[in-house]
Amino acid sequence: MWWFEMLRRGEGEGGRALFILAVCAALAGCGFQLRGQQTFPFETINVPSTSALGIELQRGIAASTEHTKVVPTAAEADAVLSILSEQQEKVILSLNTQGRVREYQLRYRVVFRVASPKGVEFVPPTAILLTRDITFNDQVLAKETEEAQLFREMRSDVVHQIVRRLGTAKPVTPEDAQ
Repeated sequence: MWWFEMLRRGEGEGGRALFILAVCAALAGCGFQLRGQQTFPFETINVPSTSALGIELQRGIAASTEHTKVVPTAAEADAVLSILSEQQEKVILSLNTQGRVREYQLRYRVVFRVASPKGVEFVPPTAILLTRDITFNDQVLAKETEEAQLFREMRSDVVHQIVRRLGTAKPVTPEDAQ
């Protein structure tokens, strides 16, 4: 690593240029590419949910593409993203020697589908399940705040996963499914 030693000492522009060239070559060779804008197989989409998840989905879709617009009604939409179910659970994971809860597992499950009003299905009913483990101490008051923050982060993660799945969606008509 003579070039790194030259760069550290500040010797010559050649060492600095070689270092920059090596970093650029390493990034180009690893296949790194910015995610960029998504391309969806529809021009307009409606998300008929007014829940926190629905609002965040509308914002996420609008921010991820320039080509697809989020419209307020299903009649105007080429596709409708329906939230079939959304569940938050808190399950006991472990107990201490006194029988008190020591750890919980938080579960966030969303089932959704994307279809056109004419019956073309872009994404069949799909479930996304996220889990997070959280330690519990009844002496600490901030655990409820931490739990709420984890559920918000899981909801945001679900939105990103749904947007990525929309980018890979392919239209399937009811005749094609048979």
